Amino acid sequence: MDDRLERVLRQQLRKAGREFEEARRAYREGKLDPDGSNAGAVLYDLPADDEGRARIVCRRYAERRARPVDTEGRPACFESGHPDCEGCAEDVRAGCVETW
Repeated sequence: MDDRLERVLRQQLRKAGREFEEARRAYREGKLDPDGSNAGAVLYDLPADDEGRARIVCRRYAERRARPVDTEGRPACFESGHPDCEGCAEDVRAGCVETW
């Protein structure tokens, strides 16, 4: 009886885990804009304002900004080739960007 009970419990826990992950994925997809312009804020789990823009602290100008983030982890104010902007995008992708 113990083996059977253990097997049933494992099956139920696996089922609950799958349902949880499916609900989590659906929630993330539901938060995305229809055009996907703010997809990065959800994808990289960044705090966002009411319009879905990520609330990050700009490394270049050391100020709080609410900017859309693309799926590549680049805020809308990103300037290619600038060391601070490149570092900010890397931090967004690594999950260690400063937020507010």
